[in-house]
Amino acid sequence: MTFNDNAQLDTSQVQSGGSGGGGMAPGGIAVGGIGGLILMIIMVLLNGFGGGSGSTGGAGPWNMNPAQVASGADTSGSGAGNDQISQQISQCKTGADANRDDVCRIIGTVNSTQAFWRNYLPQYGKQYTDAKTVIFSGSTQSGCGTASSAMGPFYCPLDNKVYIDAAFFQELSGKYGADDGNLAKEYVLAHEYGHHVQNILGLLGRSQQDPEGANSASVRTELQADCFAGIWVAHATETKDANGNTLLQPITEQDIQSALSAAAAVGDDRIQEKAQGRVTPESWTHGSAAARQKWFMTGYQSGDINKCDTFSPATVE
Repeated sequence: MTFNDNAQLDTSQVQSGGSGGGGMAPGGIAVGGIGGLILMIIMVLLNGFGGGSGSTGGAGPWNMNPAQVASGADTSGSGAGNDQISQQISQCKTGADANRDDVCRIIGTVNSTQAFWRNYLPQYGKQYTDAKTVIFSGSTQSGCGTASSAMGPFYCPLDNKVYIDAAFFQELSGKYGADDGNLAKEYVLAHEYGHHVQNILGLLGRSQQDPEGANSASVRTELQADCFAGIWVAHATETKDANGNTLLQPITEQDIQSALSAAAAVGDDRIQEKAQGRVTPESWTHGSAAARQKWFMTGYQSGDINKCDTFSPATVE
């Protein structure tokens, strides 16, 4: 979706992260990116959203397979790249900036997503609490351990922050095959904030009960985050900045197709086919391309959180 040029961006909802060393500590929990949230109890950082051998996780964003929990990690972000990202953030002022620059687009999307959930959740008796997005380059420290570009975007429930490498959107189309449309990029962040909403609602931990399989709790958790992303899209053009200016222009059919291209690109079947030349549903953690598209559209077409119950159906396809 395209931002209105005069919309004002709120940079206080993001922060910069640097490049750091270290790794995820064993026994942890992180929530992977769009390919994202899989809470695991052991350490394995099977690559972010991308492929790997044998299972869905692999090196690459969007599939941070079961992640890990690293308690006591430094969440401030430090090291090379911090000053550069901070400077980029400081230059993001308006919707026009968000339309020309990916870092500014991240900020605008975070602003819109949070403005929506802030107004929407109280209708269901829940108060939304803001979650900052940490924009980094290379790697940085999170409450769940080291966030790296190889993992892709993810949500960490231990510090209630979303992490994304500033260069991720270049991989989204080049490596994962999504188109380079605006909503393909914005969907990534909306999915991560879907995990934050799940955390608020007490649903996030369900993925640990059944971590793999085409209809596993892990897959159902991911698909619900896709559905929540669709709900935001349905209402995104109603969101406003602090001055009352509408943040986004009306959605188009091309926007929807762009989001669907991203949802399909990170389907477990697509990732496995590319990575290992075969599809093994028993190891799925995020859902097929068709399921991801289906649940995104369920959220978008209904605009209703009650329609996002991915846990009750016998199958999620």
